[in-house]
Amino acid sequence: MKKVTKGKAGYLAEKKKRLGLQALAEFAVVALILIIGYVITKTRLNIFTVVAIVGCLPAARVLVEFIAMFPYRSIEGKVQREIDAKGALLTRVYDMVITDGEHIMPVSAVAISNHKVFGYAPNPKTDPEMAAAYIKQILKNTGLEPSTVKVFAEYVPFLSRVEGLNSMMEISQSADQQLERRIRRKILNVSM
Repeated sequence: MKKVTKGKAGYLAEKKKRLGLQALAEFAVVALILIIGYVITKTRLNIFTVVAIVGCLPAARVLVEFIAMFPYRSIEGKVQREIDAKGALLTRVYDMVITDGEHIMPVSAVAISNHKVFGYAPNPKTDPEMAAAYIKQILKNTGLEPSTVKVFAEYVPFLSRVEGLNSMMEISQSADQQLERRIRRKILNVSM
């Protein structure tokens, strides 16, 4: 199975599958240690129990991350292909769950063109204004102050903005690839 990297379409689905299997395996090891300890000593009061309890900590951390990501879906392949076709010259990022201290904001797609960042967040739990403000603040704090950050809840306005940016790129051919990669990296840093 080929690993899907963060920011690519299908990342959320692959990450959820990997985390689920990892949590299952870690809890299976904990259960196995408990059973072995009980079989060997005929009592639950032994060093194996202590090791199993300590082993629950990393397993619980993985389970918490899995539970946090579970409700969110990867972008549909058809939508991703359409965005790729309409925004071929833009830097695109997919399948993000952006987190700040209090909120989890799933964002399906982001298109970056020079100092402009536009996102698509169809999940009703995502407040587009809050997500845009948070992304802008993160970029500003790292010295990458974009001129525009906007997150759309509706697909058609987002796609038309992507088309418009792509048309502007065809005309000007002045993309700052290094800046776009830095913006992409900062956005992915605040994403699960």
